Amino acid sequence: MERDIQRILLHHDQIAERVRQIGARIATMYDGREPALTIVPILSGSIIFLADLIRELPLKMKIALVQVSTYPGRSVEAGEPQTLIELTGDIRGRDVLIVDDILDSGRTLRKVREMLAAHEPASIRIAVLLRKPNKAPSDVQADFVGFDIEDEFVVGYGLDFGDHYRNYPHIGVLRPELIQ
Repeated sequence: MERDIQRILLHHDQIAERVRQIGARIATMYDGREPALTIVPILSGSIIFLADLIRELPLKMKIALVQVSTYPGRSVEAGEPQTLIELTGDIRGRDVLIVDDILDSGRTLRKVREMLAAHEPASIRIAVLLRKPNKAPSDVQADFVGFDIEDEFVVGYGLDFGDHYRNYPHIGVLRPELIQ
């Protein structure tokens, strides 16, 4: 995998420190709230971020799942989001935190937020590891952001290209000839 990476954008240690910081902010916001927080990760890209983030949350919580695909196959351009797995838990009257890997075009997060709002939660907030501020639409705001990045196609730490590189421990930019 290493030879496929043009450059490392964020090293694992930087990511770990930022996830700790985000976890502390989330813990402060939701500490003592009843009913307990429900976290809704958007699969599959958020799984690494989710795993590290929830270990930083000393809170009672539930996890409900959704799976949405926006980058089909080996595409580097976001398509129309397709729901692959509908919401797996009851969120009515609960505080919900959507966890996603990246806020890019906003289509996926907009779709998931609308899907969850129909279930009448008490609140919906969004945590993303990465945000592309030059592309993120104004109607989709993340409450917790790990890093703002330029508009580059990145992989690693859960983000993939053609279902590969999710296990790469850093966030890196692929060599251009691999994504042509």
